Amino acid sequence: MNQLLQHIIELSSQVGHAIMAIYQSDDFQRAAAVERKVDGSPLTRADRMAQSMISAGLARLTPNYPQLSEEATLTPWSERQHWQRYWLIDPLDGSKEFLQRNGEFTVNIALIEAGAPRLGVVFAPALQLLYSADVSAQQAFCNGQAIHTQPPLCSNGPRRILVSRSHASSADSQTNLTGAGTVDTVIPMGSSLKFCHIAAGKADLYQRFGPTNEWDTAAGQAILEAAGGSVTSLDGKPLRYNQKEELLNPHFIARA
Repeated sequence: MNQLLQHIIELSSQVGHAIMAIYQSDDFQRAAAVERKVDGSPLTRADRMAQSMISAGLARLTPNYPQLSEEATLTPWSERQHWQRYWLIDPLDGSKEFLQRNGEFTVNIALIEAGAPRLGVVFAPALQLLYSADVSAQQAFCNGQAIHTQPPLCSNGPRRILVSRSHASSADSQTNLTGAGTVDTVIPMGSSLKFCHIAAGKADLYQRFGPTNEWDTAAGQAILEAAGGSVTSLDGKPLRYNQKEELLNPHFIARA
């Protein structure tokens, strides 16, 4: 598994640097070639390129592992329900951040086994942050250095609460998790970096009430769980993957 993780780190790095060639283009809007999906969300040339590179790279590396990606044709549930091990991919998480050029976008690749994240890589090329994790080994890294969550010493004290930069619904995090008499720090952030920020000990909570898909959370969950944290639905159970036909996640809380 460690060797496989190293290959995924290398692949995500290659993809991230290819994305940066578009991101740093003098004529960014033309280079990005933005289209709109059916749901109105943006699809850029960088999304399409990243999908092609990741799909080809994983097919060479593990030809027998299926792939499920935001930017690929969805495999029918009749076939997908029998998968025990597969790749779950978001080639460019945070397309809005990419288009706003604030740097908070990531390449997300996760290996799912029996419904749970086993390996995960989150690469933020504009910020030069590469997170990787082996959940079974309980090892998480940022740029090769081990990371671990740092929960607050006092459960009733102020907390560092992350909210989505682009989705207003997650502002619920601030109103629903702030304790009486405390002054919490609210940190806006895009993409799966929110999970990684908690994993690195730089934040405490991220609650999401708005809709997310499974490819939005899998790699970040792997990073956070390997670093000692958790990502659970509101009933306290860890998020599970490929358990039903639809790919929407339940509301969840990511904790240090």
